Amino acid sequence: MKFMLIWRATDEAFANLADFDFDQMIEMTGRYNQELIRAGVLVAAEGLDDANDGVVVDYSSEPPVVTDGPYGETKELFGGFYILNVASKEEAVEWAKRSPIKGKGFKTEIRRVTTIDEFPQDNEWIQKERAWREATGQL
Repeated sequence: MKFMLIWRATDEAFANLADFDFDQMIEMTGRYNQELIRAGVLVAAEGLDDANDGVVVDYSSEPPVVTDGPYGETKELFGGFYILNVASKEEAVEWAKRSPIKGKGFKTEIRRVTTIDEFPQDNEWIQKERAWREATGQL
């Protein structure tokens, strides 16, 4: 099963990272990543650029409204993610507990990544996506 670990932090927690030694942060994260790689569970891991450089597309009107970041409510920004292929949600939780980035204002949301097998296989669009995934080596 795949799970996405979504790293969230308050504005204050992000601001506190600015005082943290960048090389030390890279080393801590690198060691964590190496553990995930050695365990064979890491599928993907990415950080995200500053929310001030992002945009939001709001679909509550027609046409959709595009607003420059940061988002309307910045109490908990989505700062990056990992995708792990593990046996259970409990295992994903255990990996999240080992995160090197911890402390007040930091949280990790864990959500299972659904698979194409969970959708109606007789649907034309699901069949096209399955063909694309097979052709690109994703199945």
